[in-house]
Amino acid sequence: MAWIAATTTATAAAQHTSSYRVKFKRKEFLELVEIAQPKIIYHRKRMHFFAFDGFVMYTFECKDSDFKHLGLKVIHAIEFSNYQWAE
Repeated sequence: MAWIAATTTATAAAQHTSSYRVKFKRKEFLELVEIAQPKIIYHRKRMHFFAFDGFVMYTFECKDSDFKHLGLKVIHAIEFSNYQWAE
């Protein structure tokens, strides 16, 4: 029963998130990182991204080292999809 409640909660949360992505140049992405103050930056292939204000903010122009001076952890993801989550 708890599993069903947890699955229902996760599904409801996923349905309210946006699959929209916003692409930035390096300078603007780093500026947005300072404004949004994410705790984690995700990295997949050439893309660095994080969620903010209901959108996925991303760039292809950064390196992991760009975030070290901000004290941010970069997590390497194995997959990225912009499709809405479904069970």
